[in-house]
Amino acid sequence: MMTIKRADSNNKDFYRLVAKLDEDLTRRYGTEQLEYDRYNKIKDIDTIVLAYINDEPVGCGCFKTFDTNSVEVKRMFVETTLQGKGIGKAILKELEKWAAEIGYRSMVLETGTRQPEAIHLYKKLGY
Repeated sequence: MMTIKRADSNNKDFYRLVAKLDEDLTRRYGTEQLEYDRYNKIKDIDTIVLAYINDEPVGCGCFKTFDTNSVEVKRMFVETTLQGKGIGKAILKELEKWAAEIGYRSMVLETGTRQPEAIHLYKKLGY
């Protein structure tokens, strides 16, 4: 059974999942990924969503302020073996809900061309 939880950057599960995300991005992009590391800081984030299956962390995402009306989705990740099972969609929907609750009207995101799974999800959800 999947559970979605809100958290902040003090959550240890978030750090573990982000480490796996960074490994995956390095595998896909090599040293090119180092150029983007400065945009992916995870300290002092109060808007993190985690997905759990049977109390095991399996996915995450968060958002940061982009402008006065918008937030940017950051650090989206789902365990590779569980992709395509609705976890990413559930995380993104919870992020959208949370952003709306605190007054934001839109979300933006950026993903790389070597992440077809992410591109598919985001297009499917209207991004």
